[in-house]
Amino acid sequence: MALLDSVLNIINKKPKDPDAPKPPAGSRSEREAKIKDKAGMVINVFAALLAFNVWYGGGLSSKVMNNTIKSNDIWNFYQAKSIKQTEYELAAQTTNDPVKAKKFSEKAASYDLGDEGKPALFEAAKKLEAERDLAKKKSPWIGYAGTAYQLSIVLLSASILSVSMMLFWSSFAVAGVGILLMLQGCFLFF
Repeated sequence: MALLDSVLNIINKKPKDPDAPKPPAGSRSEREAKIKDKAGMVINVFAALLAFNVWYGGGLSSKVMNNTIKSNDIWNFYQAKSIKQTEYELAAQTTNDPVKAKKFSEKAASYDLGDEGKPALFEAAKKLEAERDLAKKKSPWIGYAGTAYQLSIVLLSASILSVSMMLFWSSFAVAGVGILLMLQGCFLFF
């Protein structure tokens, strides 16, 4: 019956008996309640930072992979055009028919023109590679930040279990390092 009363008190959120003896000031249960009250919201904030960090890191990973694939495709197209251009140039030089030679020379020159000409392909591939390389430079910092956020959550959880304000405040320091690392990963200050 006492168990049922306890459960009903929890569900109904009845206030504690005002006449019940209070634990001595600074007791473990009082400190634990104080840390739990503070830590609950802080864990959510650290977890939100970690979630954003993971999302951003995933975007960087996708950019590295996608830009590598796209630039490889463009380089393959560039190489195919170069081979064809060389074949037409050789054909223009080896033919004895001046009409064909002119036609072959014009065709060879056409591989350097337009939006899909070799110079345009070269620039597009280089642009994708530059974006990929930038994402590669950012990725490690984002990974380090994620580790710092995870450690801050572990320290915060440990502070509740061990009732340690030192661990509680240490988790803020580690999360602060995580924020700095994430900002470095986003903006590459150095």
